[in-house]
Amino acid sequence: MNFLIKKLVPKKKANKSALTGSSDSLGRGPEMAISVLVFTVIGLVVDKSVGTLPLFTIGLVVFSVVGNFARLYYTYGTHIEALAEQRLQGTTSHQQERVAK
Repeated sequence: MNFLIKKLVPKKKANKSALTGSSDSLGRGPEMAISVLVFTVIGLVVDKSVGTLPLFTIGLVVFSVVGNFARLYYTYGTHIEALAEQRLQGTTSHQQERVAK
């Protein structure tokens, strides 16, 4: 009976463009967390060796967070500009086809 159902009901194929898109948003959160963790550990090691316990740790964590947000801001800006250019080309492509004919 199972083989009959498999033959009669077609399988839904996954949308490959949705699975392999250029968006890497899922990896940005862990990347930011690991970056902050690494800078925290570096700050703790430096503070322990110098003897200024929270100073370098706080400074490096703030540096890491500000750097991450700046990188996200500029990455997002260039991505939006590329999408706007792509959208503009898509809206005028029909006009360019008429000129070519």
